[in-house]
Amino acid sequence: MNSSRRDFLKLSAAALGTLGAGRADPAPPSSAATAAKRFDVPYEGVRLNRVAFPLGGIGAGMICLEGTGALSQVSVRNRPDVENEPCAFAAIAMSGRKGMARVLEGPVPGWKLFGMRGAANGGAGTSYGLPRFAQARFTARFPFATVALTEPGFPLHASLTGWSPFVPGDADASSLPVAALEYRFENTSGETVEAVFSYNAKNFMVPPPPEGTPPNAPPPPQAVRAAPGGFVLWAGATADRPWDEGAFVAAVDDPAVRVNHAWFRGGWWDPLTMAWEDVARAACFDRPPVDRDGPAPGGSLFVPFRLAPGESRTVALRLCWHVPTTHLREGTDPAPAPGAPPAPVTYYRPWYAGRFPDVLSVAAAWREQYGRLRERTEAFARCFHDSSLPPEVMEAVAANLSILKSPTVLRQTDGRLWAWEGCGDDAGCCYGSCTHVWNYAQATAHLFPALERTLRETEFGPSQDARGHQAFRSALPIRPQVHDFYAAADGQLGGIMKVHRDWRISGDTAWLRRLWPKVRQSLDYCIETWDPEGRGWVEEPHHNTYDVEFWGPDGMCTSFYLGALTAAVKMGEALGDPVPRYGALLAAGRRRMETELFDGEYFIQKIEWRGLRARNPQTYASYGGNYSPEAEALLQREGPKYQYGTGCLSDGVLGAWIAQVCGVGPVLDPAKVDSHVRAVHRHNFKTDLSAHANPQRPTYACGREGGLLLCTWPKGGALSLPFVYSNEVWTGIEYQVASHLIMTGRADEGLEIVRACRARYDGRIRNPFDEYECGHWYARALSSYALLQAWSGARYDAVEQVLHLAPAIPGDFRCFLSTATGYGTVGVRGGEPFLDVRSGSIPLQRIAYLRRE
Repeated sequence: MNSSRRDFLKLSAAALGTLGAGRADPAPPSSAATAAKRFDVPYEGVRLNRVAFPLGGIGAGMICLEGTGALSQVSVRNRPDVENEPCAFAAIAMSGRKGMARVLEGPVPGWKLFGMRGAANGGAGTSYGLPRFAQARFTARFPFATVALTEPGFPLHASLTGWSPFVPGDADASSLPVAALEYRFENTSGETVEAVFSYNAKNFMVPPPPEGTPPNAPPPPQAVRAAPGGFVLWAGATADRPWDEGAFVAAVDDPAVRVNHAWFRGGWWDPLTMAWEDVARAACFDRPPVDRDGPAPGGSLFVPFRLAPGESRTVALRLCWHVPTTHLREGTDPAPAPGAPPAPVTYYRPWYAGRFPDVLSVAAAWREQYGRLRERTEAFARCFHDSSLPPEVMEAVAANLSILKSPTVLRQTDGRLWAWEGCGDDAGCCYGSCTHVWNYAQATAHLFPALERTLRETEFGPSQDARGHQAFRSALPIRPQVHDFYAAADGQLGGIMKVHRDWRISGDTAWLRRLWPKVRQSLDYCIETWDPEGRGWVEEPHHNTYDVEFWGPDGMCTSFYLGALTAAVKMGEALGDPVPRYGALLAAGRRRMETELFDGEYFIQKIEWRGLRARNPQTYASYGGNYSPEAEALLQREGPKYQYGTGCLSDGVLGAWIAQVCGVGPVLDPAKVDSHVRAVHRHNFKTDLSAHANPQRPTYACGREGGLLLCTWPKGGALSLPFVYSNEVWTGIEYQVASHLIMTGRADEGLEIVRACRARYDGRIRNPFDEYECGHWYARALSSYALLQAWSGARYDAVEQVLHLAPAIPGDFRCFLSTATGYGTVGVRGGEPFLDVRSGSIPLQRIAYLRRE
C-alpha cells in the first residue's frame, strides 16, 4: 500500500464524525488529553469539525472560512448571522473527464447533516450533496488560513488560502469590507490537464421576507448584475425597509474569465441542478444578466486553464460587499430642552459607507490595491509569527485577533470604534463598547492605537455627563445619552488607566492635555460616589463586570481605584497639574488594602451594608437584584446577594494587572500580588471539572475539561448566593490570570492555564477562532494579547522613547512588538537586548533591560 493511500485511510478512520457517519460529536478532552495536545499546529480529522476562521474588515462584516474550505456565518449586513451558510461554492472540473468535478471543500462535518436547524427536511438549499475532496487540512497563520485538499486518484492537488487586509497602524486599510480566497492547483499527474475553476452562488443577499409577509407577496427587488471579472449579487430596498439594500461582488482578474449572470429560473431544485450540470461538464460561457420575467437566482464565473505535469496555477477570487444602511440604534436620548424640537433620529452607518458610494467602487479599490495590501498583510504575518514564544501562547493570541474581524466590532462613518461585548446568533450582544468588558482587551491599543483612542474620546466625551458619571455603555450612533443607571466602578476607573496607556503608546501629550479635565472630573466622581469618606478604598455599592454591585471594600475594585489614582498622579505631574489629594488617597488606600483586605494568602472582600450611605440593598435597583422574602432572610444572615466575601477571586487584583499592562506600574506590594495570583492558580484552576457543580452557564467549560473558575472559597465562608457568574470559566479571565502569573515569574503556572483554555477550543466541540462568553467572539478574550507583553516584558514608551524589556524567563528569545509608529521584533540575542524594526519607525533613546536570572 502506498504512503498516500495509507495516510488517507488513517485519516478517514479518525474523521468518521467529520464525515457524517452517524457518530455523535466527540466528548470533551480529559486532562490527560489536554496535557498531550499540541498547539499552533494544523487542524485535521475531527478537529476540523468546528473550525470557522473570520475574514473581513474591522467593523465591516465577516465571512468565515471553515476548516473544510466552506464559507459560512456570512455576516455582511452589519450584524452577526451565525447560522447563515448560503449556497455558494467554488469548484474544479476536468475537461473531457466524466466524474472529475469537485466542490473545493473537504467532507461535510457530521453535525451539519443532523443537528442543524431544518436538517430533518433534508438540507434543501445547501451544496452538501455535491462531490467533494476526500481530505482537508487547515492551517492558520493569522490573518491567513490555508485549506489543503487531496483525494487519491484526483489529478490535481488543490488548496485555498483565505485572507483579508490587516495592517497594524493602518485602521482604514484594515477596515475594508473585503476578503480573498486564493485557489492554487498543482498537476500531480503525469499528463497535461485542462480544467475549469468556477465560483457559484445563489443570490444570498436577498433577505428573508419579514414575519407576516403573505405567501403570494411579490419578491423583494433583487438581481444578479455585472461586475468587472465577475458578478454582483444585489438586493434592493423598499420604502419601509431601506436597510435591505445590499450588494456582494465575486470577481477574478483573468482575461479568460467567463460569467453566467443568470442561473436557470425554475422551481424545486432546478437552479442548483442546472448550475452543477454546468460545473460537471467543465462549461465556460458568458450569459448576460436577465432584465425581465423575474430575477436570476444566482450566478457563476468560470476560469479555464491548462497545466502540464508539475505545473501549478493560482486563481485569486476577490470578494467584497456594501450594505450602507442599517436600523441599528442603541441608547436613550436626553429629553429636549423646553420648547426645543426633538433631535433627529439617526442610525448607525458603517465606516466604509462614508468612503465608497457603492459595491463597484469597493470592488475597484480592492482590485487596484490587492497586491499592495497582500504584501503589507503578509509582512505583518511574517513578523508576528517569527517568534520563539511557546506555541500555546502564539495560538491564544493569534486566534483571538479574529475578534477584530468579527461582527462584535463596528466602526461608524467618522472612523470611531464602537463594539458589542460579543455576538448573539443574529444580533449583537450587550451594546456599547462596555467599559468593564473592554478593560481586558489589549490588542487594539497596540495594533491600532489611533482607533483605540476613539474609545477613550467617547468615554470621556459624549458618554460622560457634567457630574463625571460615565455611562459604561455608549450609545450608537455615538452621542450623548440619558445617564439612568449606575456607573461601573471597574469600567470607569479602568478607563483612567487606559488613558495613561494610550498616551504612553502614542506619545501624544497634546491629546492627553485635551482629555485631562474630563479625567479629573471622572475620578472626582468616583471618589465622591464610592469613597465619600476618603478612606482610599471602594466601599459604597459599586457596579462591576459581574453585572452586580459589591457592597463594602474588595480587592478587585480597590485595586482599580489604586491604579486610577496612580495613573492620575503620573499624568498630572507630566502636565504640570499636581494632584496631591489623589496621592494621599493612594497612600491610604494601599495601606488599607494590603493590611485589611489581605488574608495572608490572597485579597478578599469585606462585605458591608450597614453604615453606608446606600443604606438598604432591598431598594437599590440592579440587574436581578430584587429581594424575595427568602432573599430578605439571606440578607439578614449573610448580607446582600451576589458578593464574594472571603472567596479567592480570579479577578481579585485585576486593577493591579491593568496597571501593569497600561504602564502605570506596581500599585500594590509585588509580593502580595504574587501570593494572590499563585493562590488563584492553586485554588481556582481545575484540570477536570467533572465534579464541579455549576448551576449558572456551563457550556464555557464543563465535564472532563479543565479551566480556571472565577471564584472558590477554599477557607470556607461560601455564600448561599455568591455573585452570579462565580462558578463559570471565562477565557478572558483565564488569559488575564495567566499573563499576570507569567509577569510575576510563574511561567509554568500561566502556561498551564493557557493550555487548558486552548484545549477546549481545539476544533472538535468549539471553534478555535470564536472564544465565547455571553456571545460569540467575546471581547474579553482579547486579554490574550497581554501574553506577549507578559512573556517578553516588552513595553514601548513613546513619550520617553524608551523600550522597557523585562522578559519572563532567562535566555534568548524573540517576540512581536507593535507601536503607534511601526512594528518589529524585540528580544534578547546572545544575551543582549535588541529591536529590529520591520515596518515604519520606532524612535529609540535606549532599551531599559531588566535581565531575569
